[in-house]
Amino acid sequence: MNDQNKGINTFQRYLSVWVLICMAIGVLIGHFVPAVPATLGRLQISGISIPIALLIWVMIYPMMMKVDFQSIKQIGKNPKGLLVTWVTNWLIKPFTMYGIAYLFLFVVFKAFISLGLATEYLAGAVLLGAAPCTAMVFVWSTLTKGNPAYTVVQVATNDLIILVAFVPIVKFLLDVSNVVVPYSILFVSIFLFVVIPLAGGVLTRITVTKQRGADYFEDTFIHKFDNATTIGLLLTLVIIFSSQAETILSNPLHIVLIAVPLTIQTFLIFFIAYGASKLLKLPHDIAAPAGMIGASNFFELAVAVAIALFGTTSSAALATTVGVLTEVPVMLLLVRIANKTKARFA
Repeated sequence: MNDQNKGINTFQRYLSVWVLICMAIGVLIGHFVPAVPATLGRLQISGISIPIALLIWVMIYPMMMKVDFQSIKQIGKNPKGLLVTWVTNWLIKPFTMYGIAYLFLFVVFKAFISLGLATEYLAGAVLLGAAPCTAMVFVWSTLTKGNPAYTVVQVATNDLIILVAFVPIVKFLLDVSNVVVPYSILFVSIFLFVVIPLAGGVLTRITVTKQRGADYFEDTFIHKFDNATTIGLLLTLVIIFSSQAETILSNPLHIVLIAVPLTIQTFLIFFIAYGASKLLKLPHDIAAPAGMIGASNFFELAVAVAIALFGTTSSAALATTVGVLTEVPVMLLLVRIANKTKARFA
């Protein structure tokens, strides 16, 4: 267990640095060797990038194996924590993300961002807001000494809700943003990047557990894939930033401008869920993960859908990758806040 926590801390401590390095490598490749992103960009099926799709599966599949859907049987125990998670993630978060992003991109930063770019950046923000975290929550829960069993229930139910709520929420908010997106592409994206890896993860968990036992699966098998998620994420970022090289070099300030509303949204949603948990007198080991699962994003899904909808070179895809860049340091700060306020909970 100590080795696992050590690995988690190391991953968390340096992920932002790795993201910055991959961003720099991608921009350099895109600027000096433009044939590389051009070639990768042609590898598509029905507008979906094959390299990106494969890397997204590499990222998401190990995460889905961690989710034990048998835990849903525990849903009746302390349902108030689940209610906080569901309401925050699906009735509040997507809409506050839209509102905050619109305010900054179209009003506050109007002088710095063109209308067309603002619209695409807003689309990327919408995708982030409608995709609550399903994997990194395990990390944040561990760092805040959250209840691991309850966190699994929160994540498992969230994954099931994504299957039915993600598409209509994204469709509605993009329509409001005057971004026309066919339902078919959204359904294909959710099938490719949630249903397939989710089914694969569940089947793998069931098969390995039956053959070798639950202890082997939890303590040994699942950790064989720890590096796969990181590698898949970093390679995806290299490809995205290489395709975005000229946009970034011509508008470096935009990275900061996009990060501002994303950061504000993260703090807002955390305190909404965390504060609601306090009002409902939930214990800290449930309240902290509830705040974390709302504040963080399933950015792997957001990146994948942005690319499927708008393309690897789109500004929407760039906005979702900025979400990756900002999330880790902000979430680590929220972890510190949660740990320092633990005494205020029962």
